[in-house]
Amino acid sequence: MTETETGDASADSAGTELELPERALIVLVGASGSGKSTFAARHFPRTQVLSSDHCRAMVADDPTDQAATADAFEVLHHIAGKRLAAGRVTVVDATNVHTHARESLIRLAREHDVLPVAVVLDMPESVCLRRNAERPEAPSPGVVRRQRKDLRHSLKRLRREGFRRVHVLRSESEADSAELRWSRLLNNRRSDTGPFDVIGDVHGCRVELEALLSELGYRLRRDADGNAVDAEHPAGRRALLLGDLVDRGPDSAGVLRLVMGMVGSGNALAVIGNHEHKLVKALDGRKVRISEALRETLEQLDELGADFRRRARDFCDGLTAHYVLDGGNLVVAHAGLPERYHGRASGRVRAIAMYGETTGETDEWGLPVRYPWARDYRGGATVLYGHTPVASAEWINDTMCLDTGCVFGGELTALRYPERETVSVPAERVYSEPARPLRNHEPARPLRNHEPAARESSERRAPAERTPRREPGTLDLGDVSGRRVVHTGHHGRLTIGAEQSAAALEVLSRFAIDPRLLLYLPPTMPPCSTVTEGELLEHPERAFADYRKQGVRELMCQEKHMGSRAVVLLCRDDRTARERFGVEPRPAGTPGVVHTRTGRAFFDEPTSAALLARAHAAVGRTGLWEELGTDWLLLDAELLPWNAKAAGLVDEQYAGPATAGESALRSTLRGLREAERRGVDVAALRTRFESRQADVERFRTAYRAHCHPVDGIEGVRLAPFRVLASEGRAYGDSEQEWHLATADRLAAADPGLFRTTGRRAVDIDDAGSVAAATEWWEELTAAGGEGVVVKPRTAALRGRNGLVQPGVKVRGGEYLRLVYGPEYTEPHNLERLRKRSLGRKRSLALREHGLGLEALDRLAAGEPLWRIHECVSAVLALESDPVDPRL
Repeated sequence: MTETETGDASADSAGTELELPERALIVLVGASGSGKSTFAARHFPRTQVLSSDHCRAMVADDPTDQAATADAFEVLHHIAGKRLAAGRVTVVDATNVHTHARESLIRLAREHDVLPVAVVLDMPESVCLRRNAERPEAPSPGVVRRQRKDLRHSLKRLRREGFRRVHVLRSESEADSAELRWSRLLNNRRSDTGPFDVIGDVHGCRVELEALLSELGYRLRRDADGNAVDAEHPAGRRALLLGDLVDRGPDSAGVLRLVMGMVGSGNALAVIGNHEHKLVKALDGRKVRISEALRETLEQLDELGADFRRRARDFCDGLTAHYVLDGGNLVVAHAGLPERYHGRASGRVRAIAMYGETTGETDEWGLPVRYPWARDYRGGATVLYGHTPVASAEWINDTMCLDTGCVFGGELTALRYPERETVSVPAERVYSEPARPLRNHEPARPLRNHEPAARESSERRAPAERTPRREPGTLDLGDVSGRRVVHTGHHGRLTIGAEQSAAALEVLSRFAIDPRLLLYLPPTMPPCSTVTEGELLEHPERAFADYRKQGVRELMCQEKHMGSRAVVLLCRDDRTARERFGVEPRPAGTPGVVHTRTGRAFFDEPTSAALLARAHAAVGRTGLWEELGTDWLLLDAELLPWNAKAAGLVDEQYAGPATAGESALRSTLRGLREAERRGVDVAALRTRFESRQADVERFRTAYRAHCHPVDGIEGVRLAPFRVLASEGRAYGDSEQEWHLATADRLAAADPGLFRTTGRRAVDIDDAGSVAAATEWWEELTAAGGEGVVVKPRTAALRGRNGLVQPGVKVRGGEYLRLVYGPEYTEPHNLERLRKRSLGRKRSLALREHGLGLEALDRLAAGEPLWRIHECVSAVLALESDPVDPRL
């Protein structure tokens, strides 16, 4: 058997059914007039077929212009390469009767690791000549005869040239009656969703394998001699073994007997490892170095007889090198596999899956240095592998090595999928001394594997149950720069432009906090639809109507605090900050961060440390660490008062203009009153300026209501309104009332720091509920409050048109003076403002919301930092869009 993923090359077609692999380069071969184009048009979509004649027409406006052949085939090869790179079936419609023409196509297939297939139309000469007679500008009979001669000489060589399958059709009736049957590649098990228990390198450690299977809940079945010959899980789970079942350990034959039984009964899958590959070579008598470990395995097989030896050989030889499972979400291979090879079939892919890639260097122990593919991995599938033993299982960019060196005295480890929990049993003893000490691939900070979203108890997991998680210490610029598309689970594909990415990158590199702590940026918030008449621009009834259009009935009106949006990350202890986020708290004992909605630090280090210490203590008093089963919390909050962060803004944009306005208007009114005393009729003008003076006074009163003295953290208040995430859990589906009740508990624990948020539940089909919420809004705004935020029942709610706004603000009339100016209530100004466009703001808010939810989901799932920053930087990039900031 040749080393590919589809088995032996097929023989020439005896009938008219042509079996074709699902991912292939199909090369039509035949003389002019043999019916290649007719065959292609009958059996393949037009987009799959690349015709040499069509390419000549593209470059020369004449499909028969032989002078354009070289350029035409350059175009054809370029398009074919693009299609094959995307994994698409590609059909080449050309004569292809010359070896050099086929060689370039086989080389192209190999470059993209797809299978080349030849479909030969070996029609009689009379058929070709008859068909050509019906075509204008067809080749001469002499050309057709030479092409047929070249074809006849080529037929016996096609398989040796590298075609994995060759189908030959020798008559018009065969070609007309031919039917295609598409075969699935052996590595394609996308429809197989598990659940699986993925087990690392066993290396003949049968006792440990049986113990691990029992620990995982499998029931072993034994033969009359007490040998384990199968294992079945009562819940229907299956084991998935990552190869290297044999060599070095005490009972390779026993391991094979058990795994062969499990695979045969459907209770397990297995991929081939390099040790099985060498074992097959040795059993076949092919050239292979017989190491001491391999020699012992061969002796163990001999002890069980020729029949078992034959069955073991056939089993190992039939193993696939890698599998793509669970809709493409899981890939398993003995030595791991970079994304570009997932689902591909070639000798190169098989070799890399079994042996991995090396840098060409050797380490201090004389062993080859493995190429660190996992460090650069950016694929969407989880990749599980073994091959290179490590001291402990670790996540690296959503990949995990499960070879924890059992045969060297370490552990035999399994990963439960999709739960992503590791289970290990220790080796009974050291069976073989490692060539180098067990260690992880590279020094890096360990991060705990995420825990299941649904927790059965509030107990913290024991250290033995944790799986470290680590990723590269630096972020790749390619992840956050240039034009890119971010895939989100809540709002589909979102495109980020290159200029937007550049703006975000500047903020991240110059102003933002440590990127390891920048895990979420909140979305912007649009106002409700504009009121069309009266003295108000915004009113709760408009917000209720907005949500009603989306089919949302249950809402929550929350008091809108006039402060600055703050994201608060709290760690239970310094160890959590180091192990989960890779940072050393400064000063010690205050792990966490408080940052703005654009990722900048709120305060200097001493002030931040003081605030975090109090917040940390309050969380401890509420018991939230234990209740949520977490060592860290991410909160969305408002930081009060407004001037705690925006003192400069208050002075420049509010206090200064108010003082200047009052001074100018006072002087103007003094002059008008003097004119009136002299008998000049300026009453109307004086009334107008008195009205303007009153507007300026209201403007001053509005901003002063939200400014209070602060000294360090004295006077600073936090009003949390959402628990964003904790270990293993994002809370987008939690009720708004739960979030606010949790915030109430924090306020009760430290009322000097935390502030509660008033709220009213609203059922928009209940007129009394709507009226009560509206009356409450009127009371809040009359007392100088900013207004309310109207939110759906949960943050991730979907309506008739998909994801709904997480909140719309309804601001009071007096507060809007700070937004639109002191005189915005003048009729002509109100009329102009009623025409404000909200579409862009709403679109921006939804896109940022979708990205934020995605970032939190990835964070809770324990995905690597670059995956989280893909979303965080995208939110920052969208903030560069030109949207009216007053909205």
